[in-house]
Amino acid sequence: MAKLLVVDDEQKIREIIRKYAEFEGHSVYEAANGMESVLLCKKQSFDMIIMDIMMPELDGYSACREIRKFSNTPIIVLSARGEEYDRIHGFELGIDDYVVKPFSPRELMMRVGAILKRASGSYSPKDVVIINGLTVDFTARRVYIDNKRVEMSPKEYDLFFYLVKNRNVALAREKLITDVWGYDFYGDDRTLDTHIKILRKSLGEYSRHIVTLRGVGYRFDTEE
Repeated sequence: MAKLLVVDDEQKIREIIRKYAEFEGHSVYEAANGMESVLLCKKQSFDMIIMDIMMPELDGYSACREIRKFSNTPIIVLSARGEEYDRIHGFELGIDDYVVKPFSPRELMMRVGAILKRASGSYSPKDVVIINGLTVDFTARRVYIDNKRVEMSPKEYDLFFYLVKNRNVALAREKLITDVWGYDFYGDDRTLDTHIKILRKSLGEYSRHIVTLRGVGYRFDTEE
């Protein structure tokens, strides 16, 4: 069904992921460190990368940074560290999901399926929204602030476009997670909060338009 690259310096973990991934019908390639993964990604394309963080030669974050220079392949990070700082750092690098070790192989495969499903879809809006110096181009899938393009991760784009599309509407946390990440999303509320925090950083002065609704969720407010 999909071509996966599993990157981890522990052979046992690679074998476990391979077993479950192949059972789901995916083909699996392996790399024992970050450097190997970057070289493999330069030689061939993958539908998904599952990347460990703590590895010799080149750590997972550095490998993600290098891969993002030439590829938008979805990346799921595996890490024994679950602190907010580590999650934010990963999402800022453009990863799609963050899984803390020890993890459930079945849950990991569900996350893989959810991301692959989202990646294969297309965005429907065919218009441009302009709010003062902020331009959101749905057709080109681009965002500009004062005519300067703003670089975002794929999931940042998904979340921001959804907020703008539903501007001035109070959006419950559950609805945001369901509609942006998919009905079969297996993360938690912290994933949404982390992406909102990163999105606000990307928008600079226009971050004020993303309003937190305590006990409810968020709203993209176009009123000054």
